[in-house]
Amino acid sequence: MATEYGHGYGYGREDRGVRGARLPAGLRAPFEARSWRELGYVLLGLPIGILLFTYAVTMVSLGAGLLVTFLGVPVLAAGLAGCRGLGALERTRARALLGMRVADPEPLRVRKDGAMGWMVAVLRSGTSWRHLLYAVLHFPWAVFSFGVAVSFWAYGWALLTYPLWFWVFPLYGGQGGLQLYGDENHRIYLDNPFEITVTALVGLLFTLATPWIVRALTSVDRLLVHSLLGPSRLASRVVELESDRGVVVDTAAADLRRIERDLHDGAQARLVALAMDLGLAKEKLAQDPQAAARMVDEAHGEVKTALQELRDLARGIHPAVLTDRGLDAALSAVASRCAVPVRVEVDLPSRPAAAIEGIAYFTVSELLQNVSKHSGARSASVDVWRSENRLMLQVVDDGVGGADARAGSGLAGLAERLDAVDGILVVDSPAGGPTRVTAELPWRG
Repeated sequence: MATEYGHGYGYGREDRGVRGARLPAGLRAPFEARSWRELGYVLLGLPIGILLFTYAVTMVSLGAGLLVTFLGVPVLAAGLAGCRGLGALERTRARALLGMRVADPEPLRVRKDGAMGWMVAVLRSGTSWRHLLYAVLHFPWAVFSFGVAVSFWAYGWALLTYPLWFWVFPLYGGQGGLQLYGDENHRIYLDNPFEITVTALVGLLFTLATPWIVRALTSVDRLLVHSLLGPSRLASRVVELESDRGVVVDTAAADLRRIERDLHDGAQARLVALAMDLGLAKEKLAQDPQAAARMVDEAHGEVKTALQELRDLARGIHPAVLTDRGLDAALSAVASRCAVPVRVEVDLPSRPAAAIEGIAYFTVSELLQNVSKHSGARSASVDVWRSENRLMLQVVDDGVGGADARAGSGLAGLAERLDAVDGILVVDSPAGGPTRVTAELPWRG
C-alpha cells in the first residue's frame, strides 16, 4: 500500500487553531477551568484519602488478625475487593477532574467456581494489592497537598483583596490593619497606602503561583493513579502484543490478497491469452504458415511480458537481491527506479535479522514511491545506520511538505506495521518542505 501525499491525504494542511492567546499563560491560569478542576481534585483528595486509608488499614488489620482462624481469609479478600471498588471511584475522579484516561485493570481470573475460588482470585491478584498500596500511600500525600493548596490559595486571594477589606481593622478591631509584627514595645501594622499596595502585590504573586503549584501537586496524583490503579505493565504489554499480532495478521492477509489479485489479473490472464494464441497458431500452421509465424512471434512477446510481471511480483514479495547482497544493494536498486535522483548511504557493520531487513526494505520502498508520485521533490536521500541495538532509516526529500501520519493516510498504516515489531515512525514535514521521515526498528541480528 502506498503512502499518499497531497491535500487529500495529509499534505498542505494548516493549523486553523488560535495562534496565540490574548493573555500569557501565567496570567490566565488563575481563571482557567482546568486550574479550578485541579484545585477541586486536591480538595476532594483529603476526605477521600481519609476514607481509603481508614478502610484499607481497618480491613487489612482485621483480616490479618483473624488469619489464625478461617475468618481472616474472607475479611482480607473483602478488604482487597473494596479497595478495587474504591480504586474505580478514584479513576472516575481523575478522569472527570484531571482529564486522565486510565484503562481499567485486568479483571479477576477466577479459576474455580464458588466463594472460595473468588477469594483465592482476589488474594492472588497483583491488582488488588496495588489498589491497597494506593490507599495507604495516597493518604499522607493528600494531607500534604491539601495543606499546601489551601494555604497558597487562601493567602493569595486574601492578600490580593486586602485593599478592599483592610478598613475592617480600624473600624471594628481598634488597630490600623493586619499586624505584621508585635511585641511589648513595637507593633507594625499594614495600614498606609504603600504597605497596602505591597501587600496586594504579594497576594497577586501568590495567586498567580497557586495554579502552577497545584498542577505540580496533581502530577504526583497522576503518577499514583496511573501506576497503581491502571493495568499492570505486564498486562499492558500483553494487550499491546495481541494488538500487534492482529496488525501482522491483517497485513499478511492483505499481502496475500494483493498477490492473488496481481496473479489473477496480470500473469494468469496473460498466460491464458498466450495459450489461446498458441492454440490458434497451431491450427493455422498447416494452412497459413506465415500467419502462424506472426502469432508465434506475438506470443513470444507476451511470454517476455508475463515473465517481467512475474519478476516484479516476486520482487514485491521478497527481492532476491536483498537476500543475496543485503540492504545496500537492494535499496540502491529501489532508488534507481525512483522518479527523482536519490542518494543512498548504508552504514551497517553487519546484517540485521532477515525479518527486520525485509521490513526496512519495504518501508524505504513505500516512502520512495510516495516521493515519486506525490511530493513534487527534485531530489531525495536515504540513510541507513545502526544505533546501539536499533536499525535507523531516514528518507528526506525537498518536496512540498505537509505530510501527516495522523491524517489517516498510508503513513499511518506504515506506522502501524512498524509498531507491530516495536518500531517507531517519526514524520517531520512542515508546509513547504522538506519532508524528513525517520524509522526506527529493533536490530535483532
